[in-house]
Amino acid sequence: MIKLREKQKRFAEKYIELGNATQAAIEAGYSKKTAKETGYENLTKPHIKAYIDTRLAELDEKRVMKADEALELLTKIARGELSDSVVVSGGWGYEVINKPPDINQRKDAAKELLKRYPMNKMDELKERLLEAQITKTEAETKNEEAGTRTIIINDKDAMRRAMEDDS
Repeated sequence: MIKLREKQKRFAEKYIELGNATQAAIEAGYSKKTAKETGYENLTKPHIKAYIDTRLAELDEKRVMKADEALELLTKIARGELSDSVVVSGGWGYEVINKPPDINQRKDAAKELLKRYPMNKMDELKERLLEAQITKTEAETKNEEAGTRTIIINDKDAMRRAMEDDS
């Protein structure tokens, strides 16, 4: 990757912040008279565009919670490791206390975690059966679209009857 000059880097950072190429060019130190053209030109330069795209991807990565972070948070809640600030009031006034998750919150977090993990072999088998049914349905749909017909025969008598029906 080509290294950006200082002014180009300032432009890219301002563009990310403002979303306006002309204003970013002005704030980066380019001439106000040519800021519109310079801003557009900078956005068409591959090395500046690549820098902007990389920085935006980094910002998105930090902004959006990933699945492992969500599972970690749910685990901490389920274990009662996090606390929540709660205002308690009474005749003496009020007080802010740190309260761990109650039983219902912990139970809900545990349920959410369990949805992501098969509990036992039966759940795993049900999941595999469902996947097989989906695959079979997709294959049947493709066969119908292609105009073919699939016959599945489970016993000899049924096979004989099917052959007699087809002739």
